[in-house]
Amino acid sequence: MPSMWLNISSSPFLLTGFPGLEKAHHLISLPLLMAYISILLGNGTLLFLIKDDHNLHEPMYYFLGMLAATDLGVTLTTMPTVLSVLWLNHREIGHGACFSQAYFIHTLSIVESGVLLAMAYDRFIAIRNPLRYTTILTDTKVIKIGIGLVMRAGLSIMPIIIRLHWFPYCRSHVLSHAFCLHQDVIKLACADITFNRLYPVVVVFAMVLLDFLIIFFSYVLILKTVMGIASTDERAKALNTCVSHICCILVFYVTVVGLTFIHRFGKNVPHVVHITMSYIYFLFPPFMNPVIYSIKTKQIQSGLLRLFSLPCSKT
Repeated sequence: MPSMWLNISSSPFLLTGFPGLEKAHHLISLPLLMAYISILLGNGTLLFLIKDDHNLHEPMYYFLGMLAATDLGVTLTTMPTVLSVLWLNHREIGHGACFSQAYFIHTLSIVESGVLLAMAYDRFIAIRNPLRYTTILTDTKVIKIGIGLVMRAGLSIMPIIIRLHWFPYCRSHVLSHAFCLHQDVIKLACADITFNRLYPVVVVFAMVLLDFLIIFFSYVLILKTVMGIASTDERAKALNTCVSHICCILVFYVTVVGLTFIHRFGKNVPHVVHITMSYIYFLFPPFMNPVIYSIKTKQIQSGLLRLFSLPCSKT
């Protein structure tokens, strides 16, 4: 009996594509592949521009680079298993690889929330205290903020991922997505998972929700400062520097709320809708962030024009 339990517990997990649509997996993979390629090209180009263009060597763009790197990380973490399932029907994944993937997925999600908070702080300093902007947000401070965000996310997720290695798994071993998520894995555990159920809720409230509230409060203060500017043109210019960031915040938090709403209240919704919402959560923000900044930020537009050797028209 113990040996049977050992065999069941050590069996690889099985990833799942789109149940009931297996024959259409190759077709479904095409828009996903296009999204992945767009994300890699868009965020990769942003990172290259920020590194190569001296006009973009400012705190605002360093934080944008962190956002692009985070989006690339999420994409590169999920893409291999998704395409492997949809193209090759290769569903097996070992416990170690699965837990590592879950760790990076959840860590990077918290990092993204933190980067958006750091970008709000950047805009707050730039508008509330413009004369001291470069002395407050030095390169060293930006690096420290970046390291702090990664450590905060990595250390907060580690306890629940470490515990996954300790659990016996004696149920079906079939996961509900083409990538590993903590909430999927613990459903297969034959052990007391109370800590792993409650701890993520605490993390979400203590970090992601708190990040959003601080961002919201920052923009209240920013708006108060902008409304105190006498010149209409200067007021519009100040607000315009925040538009791209506000759009990225909306894209990220709307997808978070949408995914949470579906998981909590969509018990009667077809499973394929849950899976589709998961893909939207992981693909939509990384896809949209470079698009938003390319459309709304003149410095990025100028950098792209220089990169592709096109004359930049003066307007």
